[in-house]
Amino acid sequence: MDKIYTLKKASPKLLRIIKSFWLVDYQEDIALRKEKIIPDGYPELIFHLGDPYKININGVWQQQSQYLIAGQIKNCFFLENTGKSKMFAIKFQPWALTELLDIKMKTLTDKVIEIPQKLLVTLQPIKEVAMSSLSFDEKIKHIENWFLKFISRQNIKRFNGRNAVELIIKNKGRLSLKEIQNKVGISERSLERYFEMYIGLSPKFYIRIIRFSYIFQLTQKGCIDWAEVAFLSGFYDQSHFIKNFKEFTGEEPNKYKFSEKNMANLFLKK
Repeated sequence: MDKIYTLKKASPKLLRIIKSFWLVDYQEDIALRKEKIIPDGYPELIFHLGDPYKININGVWQQQSQYLIAGQIKNCFFLENTGKSKMFAIKFQPWALTELLDIKMKTLTDKVIEIPQKLLVTLQPIKEVAMSSLSFDEKIKHIENWFLKFISRQNIKRFNGRNAVELIIKNKGRLSLKEIQNKVGISERSLERYFEMYIGLSPKFYIRIIRFSYIFQLTQKGCIDWAEVAFLSGFYDQSHFIKNFKEFTGEEPNKYKFSEKNMANLFLKK
C-alpha cells in the first residue's frame, strides 16, 4: 500500500500566521486503520477529500464532517478511517485563528468540529482549493495568496501575549512562567487572559505541550539515551519525564514507535 505523508512549511511571508500545510493520502481503499493523534500545540483547518473519519476524543466514537476546525487538544485521541483516506490541512500558528477570524479558542479546546457555516462562508475560497484536484504545491500557492490578500484587509494588533507564545516555542518550552513574564514584560493576569482567548490553554499547560513535543526532535539523532533526552528537554528527572510523556501519548517513551510512519510522527518530527 502506497501511503503519502507530506508536510510543507509555510512561506516566510506567512509564517506569522500559518505554520505548515500537510497531506495524508493512502491512495487506495484500505482496511480500517486506527491512528493516534498527539497534542502538538497548533490549531488546524482539515479537509477530507476521501471518506470521512471517525474520531474518539472523550471515549465516544463519532463520525466527522468533511470540513473541520481543530482547537488545542490536551491529550492524545484516536481517528479511524471509514474507507478511502485523503486529507489536506492547514496548521496555523497558535494565535492565528483569533487574530484572523475572531475565534475564542477556549470554545475549541479538546474539540475537532465541523467548520461553522458562517465561518465556512468566509473560507469558501479556501475550501474550494483544498477540495480541488490541484497538486499539493498548487493548493498551497493559491491558499497562501488568498491569505495574503485577506490579511492585508485586516487590522491585526500585536499583543505581548503573542510575544510570550513565540518565546515559549523558540525555547522549546524550557522557560518558567516567571522568566517569560519578565522577558516579555507582561503580568501574570494579562498572560492568562491572552492564553484563554487566543490559545485555549493555560500558559503553564501550553509550555508543557511544547516541551513535550521537543522530545520528538531529540529522538531523531539516532541511538536514544533517555536520560540525556529528559535532561535536554528540560525535565528535572527521568521519572518526571516518563510521567509527562505517558500523559500525552498513553505510552512509555521506550515503547513508543518513533520511526513508524503515522500522522502523530508526521506532525511532531521535523
